Amino acid sequence: MSEVRLDEIGDWSEKKLDIVDKYIEAYSTIMKKQSFIKEFHYIDAFAGAGLHISKSSGKIISGSPLNALNVKHPFDRYHFIDNDVAKTDFLKQKVGKNEKVRVYTGDCNKILPNEIFPLIKYEEYKRALCFLDPYGLHLNWEVMHAAGQSRTIEIFLNFPLMDINRNVLRNNPEKVDKIQIERMNAFWGDESWRNISYKTQQGLFDTYEEKTVHFSLIEAFRKRLNEVAGFAYVPKPIPMRNTKDGIIYYLFFASPSKTGEKIAKYIFTK
Repeated sequence: MSEVRLDEIGDWSEKKLDIVDKYIEAYSTIMKKQSFIKEFHYIDAFAGAGLHISKSSGKIISGSPLNALNVKHPFDRYHFIDNDVAKTDFLKQKVGKNEKVRVYTGDCNKILPNEIFPLIKYEEYKRALCFLDPYGLHLNWEVMHAAGQSRTIEIFLNFPLMDINRNVLRNNPEKVDKIQIERMNAFWGDESWRNISYKTQQGLFDTYEEKTVHFSLIEAFRKRLNEVAGFAYVPKPIPMRNTKDGIIYYLFFASPSKTGEKIAKYIFTK
């Protein structure tokens, strides 16, 4: 087995885990009571090793995969994905022999639409909760779109604002590396983010593009999840802030269910 290095996470990530854990508990309880539901799945697309180290306390804390396994009403099936073989090996060891669990090593952008989402069909009365927590711009729009079109999958999504601000939304868009633009296009699904992120201004001798505030981009993405991906309910996301009050990312929730939106809003507010 390869040696694993546990990720150190800040307070904001601990809060994110707490939010998702509360929803996982509520979701599994509701699904268990629905007699028409044949199966409900939990999916973690960036599962990691299943354990983290808290930066503030130095303690080892459970990640979302292990927390999901410990709910009062277990899911029928669990899917944990990571492209780091050392982390998936470690996670397999922590999970042990559990026939409900499958751990995948590889790219979630391929595994989710090709291997997992097809298992969760609306007409077969199957449902799923999917946690999409990329480290940056490592998630493709096709995954989010496929989840929305399924009518069976709810998602929590980390919108990686820090990565976007650092590498894509420069004050001078002409100086942005082509690779970074391609990463953003893959995440957004097309190039429409450009018209939202920059506005044309009239200078003394010529026009120029000026970077807009990020709130416009966040709202546009919320609408995109609703109108393009097809999620019926996408409440306003919650900003996750570091110790200096800077926004690291936004945590989105999107669902085909009104009940899911109601619960997510309540947890966000709390």
